[in-house]
Amino acid sequence: MPTISLGDLPSEARTTYGLIHAGGPFPFQKDGTVFLNRERRLPQQARGFYREYTVKTPRSRDRGARRIVCGGQPPTTPSNCYYTADHYASFSRIAKP
Repeated sequence: MPTISLGDLPSEARTTYGLIHAGGPFPFQKDGTVFLNRERRLPQQARGFYREYTVKTPRSRDRGARRIVCGGQPPTTPSNCYYTADHYASFSRIAKP
């Protein structure tokens, strides 16, 4: 799986990443909900391990396709986070700063 540095993410993704580590507040009701990894693109983990967060897409009328998915407990100190710009079709692991 490719890796992306925090600095190479879109500014909206860096904002979301910061909110995850601060514990919110999140702009969308679905932020922080369990991500089931149905596509099996992330490493296999027990249900409830991954949580998903919306990355705002400029000029989008809905949540758009961009997300950050993080795994681990507590959610504010995830073991790994992943970025997708194409609604779970592909992921890049976010390198820890």
